[in-house]
This record gives sequence, C-alpha cells and structure tokens, in this order.
Amino acid sequence: MRIRRASERGFFDHGWLRTWHTFSFGEYADPNWVRYRTLRVLNEDIVAPGGGFPMHPHRDMEIITVVLSGELEHSDSLGNTLRITPGKIQKMTAGRGIVHSERNPSDSEPVHLYQIWIFPDEKGLEPSFHEVDVPPAAEGWTVIASRDAAAGGAPIHQDALVLRGAIGSGAALEHRLEAGRGAWLQVVSGDVLLGEERLSTGDGAGIEAEALEYGALRFTSENGADVLLCDLG
Repeated sequence: MRIRRASERGFFDHGWLRTWHTFSFGEYADPNWVRYRTLRVLNEDIVAPGGGFPMHPHRDMEIITVVLSGELEHSDSLGNTLRITPGKIQKMTAGRGIVHSERNPSDSEPVHLYQIWIFPDEKGLEPSFHEVDVPPAAEGWTVIASRDAAAGGAPIHQDALVLRGAIGSGAALEHRLEAGRGAWLQVVSGDVLLGEERLSTGDGAGIEAEALEYGALRFTSENGADVLLCDLG
C-alpha cells in the first residue's frame, strides 16, 4: 500500500484558487508521484467567488468533475454551457481535442471540487461531454463513472470504475478488487482505518488486489467519512 498524506500533496494558493495535487500537475512535479495505474490526476480545488479557469485545451484524457459544495459553470467548444452542482457529475472525453472553461458564477460562495483525470484506452476519440445525476448515497457506494456506463454513472473509455462512498460512525465499507487490479482510495472528509493505517481528510492510498485477503478492500470509520475510490485495471 502506498500512502499519500494530505500535507504531502503539491499545494498552490493563487488567491482565486487553492489547489492540492496528489500527482504531478502543471508547475508541480514529483517523480515519485506521477500517476497510479491509469489515474493521472487527482486534484482538490477551492475556487473563490467569481474566479475560474479561462478557455484552455485538453486532449486524450477522461476528465471527471465532482462538485462537493457550491456551483461550477462549464463552457466548451462543443457548444455546451451549464452549471454543475453537488449530486451532478461532469465527464468530458477530451479525445482528439476540446477547449473549455470553468468558473465559479457565485459572487459570495466558493466552489469546492475534486477533479479526476484517467487515461483513455485509445487516443484520438471523438470529444464528448456528459452530465449525470448521481446523488451520493446516505450510506454505501454510489457509481460515479464506469466503462461505457455499464455499471452506472458517466461513461468512460477505460477499464475503470469510479465510486463515491459514504460511511457512518462506527461502520464499515467494503469493495472487492478482482485479481490484477488496483484501487486508489481518497478521503474527501472524515477518517478511515484501512488495515493498521489511519487515513484522514485529504489522505489517499493506492492498494493492489494481491495485497488484500480475497481481494476485499475493507475499511472502518470512527467518526464517519466521505471517500472516492478508483478501481483500475
């Protein structure tokens, strides 16, 4: 198991944006933390009221945006303009090229979000955009994205399953990993006990199926937690 503590992530405060990078991104480069399997980017962002990213390009990446609080306005070169709120997931297939912007339309409230970038299984795909209603469960797992949406959530072009989990105080949550797979567990808020390791808000860990008894990724929480999990081939 590889653990990435919240305090060890790359951090930048641009005034309008506070951002934490689990893996190398932009100005932040750490050769020991470039990716985990096909998971290339895992960023936590807090965008100030009125702040945002101007139009910029992407290509050959599956980009998933999970808004935790506030509202994010998205516009792109496909003609889409919409606002993403908690309970909705945005997934963008950059493919052979897409240009988009993201901004906080509020004049008083910040927007807090996680962005997940996963390599697609082929290059040069047709760019596309999906918005899916996926209200998080009060307890247990909610599917955010899966290959071709076969397991629910938004469709992605990769052998990956992205989940959001809610666990109550004193409860346990489990996910089974098939042989040869790995998972990245990210604690959005709260605390979990994974084996003998305690993970708190902002901490993450990569776990291989072979390191688990019968492939069962099981963790408990003393005070409750909100987590993201990427099950990767």
